[in-house]
Amino acid sequence: MSSRREFLKIAGGSAIAAAAPSLSWAQAKYTAKIGHLESPLQPRHLGLVKVAALVKARTNGEVEFNLFPAGQLGNARQLAEGVQFGSIECTVSPVAFVAGFNPVVSVFDIPFLMPDDPAKFDALRAGKFAQSVLDSFSSRGFTAIALWGEGRKNMTSNRPLDSVEKFSGQKFRVMDSKVLIEQFAGVGANAIVMQFGELYTGLQTGVVDGQENPLDTIATMKFHEVQKYLVLSNHGALLDVVLFNPGWWNKLPANYRKIINDAFIEIRPEVDKLKREAAAKSLELIKASGKLEIRTLTEQERKAWRARMQPRAEASYLQTAGAEGKKALELYREELKLLGIDG
Repeated sequence: MSSRREFLKIAGGSAIAAAAPSLSWAQAKYTAKIGHLESPLQPRHLGLVKVAALVKARTNGEVEFNLFPAGQLGNARQLAEGVQFGSIECTVSPVAFVAGFNPVVSVFDIPFLMPDDPAKFDALRAGKFAQSVLDSFSSRGFTAIALWGEGRKNMTSNRPLDSVEKFSGQKFRVMDSKVLIEQFAGVGANAIVMQFGELYTGLQTGVVDGQENPLDTIATMKFHEVQKYLVLSNHGALLDVVLFNPGWWNKLPANYRKIINDAFIEIRPEVDKLKREAAAKSLELIKASGKLEIRTLTEQERKAWRARMQPRAEASYLQTAGAEGKKALELYREELKLLGIDG
């Protein structure tokens, strides 16, 4: 399995160059622009560089991916619309950013949905439940082939969070998600939809008391500098969905579609590992700053948070996602039982 250093060597600093045709191969018959929002040094892009190399080698240069990181092709909505309309062949996007196109994928916004155990998480992500969510994109103008990422959200605030009752009256920034709004309503907190770029100032000035994000986001955006408390809760899973334009995808020979699908699945554990490493490094940085009081959610607290947060979040999801969402949750619970998890 490649190390981070090997990934960086492959990336070489240039997204286009990383996927440029080799002189030993004929010119590609099928080319795809893949746009996303992370920087060239973050796990998503490093994984895409590796996928592009595998696909190119295994198709003898006939399929070429040109990578455009850091929002070069637009914001999340523009990327998704580009894939729908065919001006972009593919995007790899956090599921929360495409819920407006497909409410079924909002299932992953439900708190405490995905197990902490990496093996069980991966089994659930690769099973019938996950496949049903991927399949739901087909009626919305996308071909979804894989779920990437294992980022986990944690909670910070300028007011104590040492019991579930302490959420009451606090104001938390959320993405524009009805499921997340109801998650906080379940514990008596007020959810405020706010643009990500405004969050640091919002925390600093008290417009909001707290927020939820992965540790690497908290450290990179320096939220820990304007917060007093951090709870390592891992209450929410953050996943990326790989979306292709159906017209482009269906023009590919079946064996090339399989090669691409297999490459994304093959590289997924490496991306997961990089994300876990980034989280661990970020936690050390946050600890070293001495800015926050940090504690880990106990199992008893986890059950209390879940009992308050999950029912309202799930009800909101079902109201929006309808019969497709109900079927997805039924498959989810069936697979939990198979994995020996009490859902």
